[in-house]
Amino acid sequence: MMPRMPLVSVVDDDESVREALPDLIRIFGFEVRAFSSAVEFLQSEWMTKTECLILDVAMPGMSGPELQEELARRKQDIPIVFITAHKGENERLPLIQGSAVACLFKPFSDVALQETLEQVFA
Repeated sequence: MMPRMPLVSVVDDDESVREALPDLIRIFGFEVRAFSSAVEFLQSEWMTKTECLILDVAMPGMSGPELQEELARRKQDIPIVFITAHKGENERLPLIQGSAVACLFKPFSDVALQETLEQVFA
């Protein structure tokens, strides 16, 4: 029997990210689900099965940090890797202090993402 692959969920309102990232993450050896909004993720059956969340910071409706707060409120302890196009260090620090594993700036390299995921599942 094949070992079960950890599930990584991607939540990003940018369709190009939702199309490109899952392919890359599968190459790294993970199962992937992609969601266009925080609410879609929260309402899915995959929320409780997700072992790492790759989460866009700025999205319409519920933002990435708001989703992080909501997951904490629901006692869903999922490692979060934030991704953002905003390169402000003052934005990045609170995210990482708020229990996120990492914050990658778009566009990030395949290597940066792979190393971050390896850190999560080490």
